[in-house]
Amino acid sequence: MTRAHLQAPASHEHEPDRKFILLLGLLVAFGFIMLWSASSVIAHEKFGDGLYYVKQQLIFGLGVGSLGLLVAYRLDYHIWRKWAVPMMFATLVLLVLVLIPGVGFEYGGARRWIAIGSFLFQPTEVAKFTFLVYLSAWLEERAGESKDHLREQLVPFLVFLGVLGILVMAQPDLGTMTVITAIALSVYFVSGARFSHFSLIGIGGIALLALLIRIAPYRAARLTVFLNPEVDPQGIGYHVNQALLAVGSGGFFGFGLGRSRQKYNYLPEVTGDSIYAVIAEELGFIFAVGLIILFLFIVRRGLVIARTAPDMFGRYLATGITIWIAFQAFVNIGSMLGVLPLTGITLPFVSYGKSSMVMLLTAIGVLLNISKQTKNHAST
Repeated sequence: MTRAHLQAPASHEHEPDRKFILLLGLLVAFGFIMLWSASSVIAHEKFGDGLYYVKQQLIFGLGVGSLGLLVAYRLDYHIWRKWAVPMMFATLVLLVLVLIPGVGFEYGGARRWIAIGSFLFQPTEVAKFTFLVYLSAWLEERAGESKDHLREQLVPFLVFLGVLGILVMAQPDLGTMTVITAIALSVYFVSGARFSHFSLIGIGGIALLALLIRIAPYRAARLTVFLNPEVDPQGIGYHVNQALLAVGSGGFFGFGLGRSRQKYNYLPEVTGDSIYAVIAEELGFIFAVGLIILFLFIVRRGLVIARTAPDMFGRYLATGITIWIAFQAFVNIGSMLGVLPLTGITLPFVSYGKSSMVMLLTAIGVLLNISKQTKNHAST
């Protein structure tokens, strides 16, 4: 047993964070309302059923995800420490399998899914959770060790992240890799990493980004569009320009629920990363800002849970899960407002995505289990 395990304070279970549950419930309910509105046109056009995406998300996303949440909530979160290595190994196997023709499902030039009958799931969504668990367990094992030792701390961390990154980028999926990196860096920071480590990571990250842009010119095109949205409005700039048009035309009060014009095959990916633009168009500035505030409240409650977690493993897990939600929401909304480049990252609990919903809800179950074991049960 490690020093970190011995020093873990005893915890007494109490009620989970009810404020967090209420806020999350509001977000999920709002997400389904907006998914119904945003997807109705394309769902009817593709499947002859305006509720197709809502039904799929309800059954395979919320249904399976709620089961995952309940199981994760019932399990003492410390048990994930024991499963960290086998889960990470299984995830690496899945990430390799998705690259094999005939096993992985390709769409839009990317091979990111594994098909089981008619059901598709993304191993990268699983990787967000399993890598967080593995990294949290690994960092807890090294609690109390020198955090400025490159060989024992920074190098292994970068190796873990690099191996995962190679498999994710082979799909390719830069958006998911940025989320995984944000989760990993947040946990590494909370573990007490030195500023010098982050300086080295920052320099390496810039060099890697330049290399990725050089390898795939379409990434440079996205950056060009971000800096100048007027470039090629009918080509590479089409998506961001249509998103800005949707957001701007909504005004203060919006056109009204269900009355989006951009969802009629003008705005790409209305059920995915563009759903925030539909929200702004239909419900206006008030609800668009209100949704941001709702995310901020959820993130605040998550950070409170992390701060009062009974041990470092719980703190790392809670921090990673919270940053997972916060970073995805920030990047998605930022890209729709033109303040960040488009990356294809979806809006948590709102955008269509069964694998994403399942893994996010499972992670929430872990977070709620941590919340009922926190050292300070004050309603802060």
